[in-house]
Amino acid sequence: VQLQASGGGLVQAGDSLKLSCVVSGISFSNYGLGWFRQAPGEEREIVASIDWTGTATYYQDSVKGRFTISKDNAKKTVYLQMNGLKPEDTAVYYCAARAFGLGTVQRDFDYWGQGTQVTVSS
Repeated sequence: VQLQASGGGLVQAGDSLKLSCVVSGISFSNYGLGWFRQAPGEEREIVASIDWTGTATYYQDSVKGRFTISKDNAKKTVYLQMNGLKPEDTAVYYCAARAFGLGTVQRDFDYWGQGTQVTVSS
């Protein structure tokens, strides 16, 4: 199983970024996906998740209204559209997968990708 995240970068406050995570080795349409982030010295925290049907989503309060998670079964890809970025969004972002359901914490997820760095300057 491989999860390959990409799309991170250095942006200014207020800018947008779209992260992508291509998944292989699992039946993608049967899996819920999530995005987590970890800032230096901080614990990894959930940002957003989407269930296997693509109809249910969960967002951390701090990103509600700014970030949107989506999945494309044909491309086996999960996305995180991030608008209105703030310096406090700076972190390494990780994608994760779990069979069915809607995960909201780390232990809900079975597979993890490598991180992609997002840096937001003020």
